[in-house]
Amino acid sequence: MSHVKPLRRPPWIPVRPVGGEGYEDVRRLMRVKALHTVCEEAHCPNISDCWGRHTATFLLLGDTCTRSCKFCNVATGRPAPPDPTEPDRVAEAARAMNLRHVVLTSVDRDDLPDGGAGVFAETIRKLRRVLPECTVEVLIPDFKGSEDALRIVMDAGPDVLNHNVETVPRLFRAVQPQSKYERSLAVLRAAKSMLPGVLSKSGIMVGLGERWDEIVDVMRDLVGVGVDILTIGQYLQPTREHWPIHKYYTPQEFDALRRIGLNIGFKWVESAPLVRSSYHAEEQVRALKS
Repeated sequence: MSHVKPLRRPPWIPVRPVGGEGYEDVRRLMRVKALHTVCEEAHCPNISDCWGRHTATFLLLGDTCTRSCKFCNVATGRPAPPDPTEPDRVAEAARAMNLRHVVLTSVDRDDLPDGGAGVFAETIRKLRRVLPECTVEVLIPDFKGSEDALRIVMDAGPDVLNHNVETVPRLFRAVQPQSKYERSLAVLRAAKSMLPGVLSKSGIMVGLGERWDEIVDVMRDLVGVGVDILTIGQYLQPTREHWPIHKYYTPQEFDALRRIGLNIGFKWVESAPLVRSSYHAEEQVRALKS
């Protein structure tokens, strides 16, 4: 994909400075508890905003992924064994931050028999004990399609089950070669059948080379498997070695996608250039659960 000409960053996607009092508080706490966040590992553009509001997405199972998606800045390699103290440390950090909504995600752990599902479930249970009023959202990998692994997570009772499809079917093999579109849809469908009361959620990035009609088709597929919440954000290339940006969508185009999504049947659509999976996650769950 090196033939794609680099695009100039538009003014509606500002480079946000990193820092601030709330940011430093969260950063110190994560270092003390020896925890990882996807905010840092994925170089999220909203990190100062979210950390300034004392919210963060905990990255379980280390900072090394077994997959090599072309859009992702998380390191690929051979991960360390799971740390049995991690669920306790996450719960302690969440309590110290007095969180009302916790988001848990992980690297892909295809090296583990359950894909890391047991760590998700144990962390949910620990959070319930120390913060019983807190809602818990999990952003899970596809567990290679294992319904047994998925059931481990669902039996722990998350409030929100998130699994991102990331892009359109035509680009799946090139952009995330170890994943499958139909498998991701199957995960979302199965989660809803296992726990009908769960809010289900998925997300896509735009700017990877997809067509408008392909985005709308993905929306229809997601509504068809019961997804309630959709996030749509602009893909930003982490380094020159990653998948190139084919297009910067305008704020007006993101607004149009939001309207289309709501008309198709989503209960909530978060669509803007800097939207990421966990952006405004607490507001979404509070609004839909009320």
